[in-house]
Amino acid sequence: MSRSLKTFLIISGVFLLFTILVVGRIIAGYNTVIAMDENVKGKWAQVENQLKRRYDLIPNLIETVKGYAKHEKELFENIAEARTKYFQAKTVKDKVESANRLEGVLSRLLFLQERYPVLKANQSFLKLQDSLEGTENRISVERKRYNDAVQGLNTYIRTFLGRFFATLASVSKAEYYEIPESEKAVPKVAF
Repeated sequence: MSRSLKTFLIISGVFLLFTILVVGRIIAGYNTVIAMDENVKGKWAQVENQLKRRYDLIPNLIETVKGYAKHEKELFENIAEARTKYFQAKTVKDKVESANRLEGVLSRLLFLQERYPVLKANQSFLKLQDSLEGTENRISVERKRYNDAVQGLNTYIRTFLGRFFATLASVSKAEYYEIPESEKAVPKVAF
C-alpha cells in the first residue's frame, strides 16, 4: 500500500470519526431538548389534573355553603365565572390567570365558615373543605414540579448548544406558573 493511500485512509478515518461524533452529539442534544419539552408538558398535565379536581369539588362545596349563606350570591357568581374562564382558556398563561383568580375567591368562600357557625360544624362542609385543602396542597406540589421542569428547559435553551438544539427541534421557552402580586398578599375578607 502506498504512502499516499495510507495518508488518505487515515485522514478519511479521522474525518469519519469526527463526523460520527458530531452527528451523535446533534442527535443527543436534539433528544435531550425533546425530552425536556415533554417533561414540561407532562408536569403541566399534572397541574391541570389537580386544577380539574379542584374545579370538580367546587360545585359540591358551593351547594353546601349555599344552604347557609343564601345572600352571598356575588361570591358564588365569581366562582362560577372563574371556573368557566378556566375551561375556556387556551394557553397555559390564561389557565394560570384563571386558576389564580379562583384561588382568591375560594379563600373568601372558606372564610364564610367563620360567619356561619352551623356551617362550620356541618360534616359535608368539613369533608369538602378537607378535600379542597388536600387538592390545594397537591396543586402547590405540582406547580413547583412544573416550574422546576420549566426552569430546566429554559436554562438549557439559553445555553449555546441548547439554543441550537431547541431551534432544530422547534422547542421554545416555556411559561412559569407565576402567582400575581395581588394574590401573594393574605386575603382580607370583610362582611
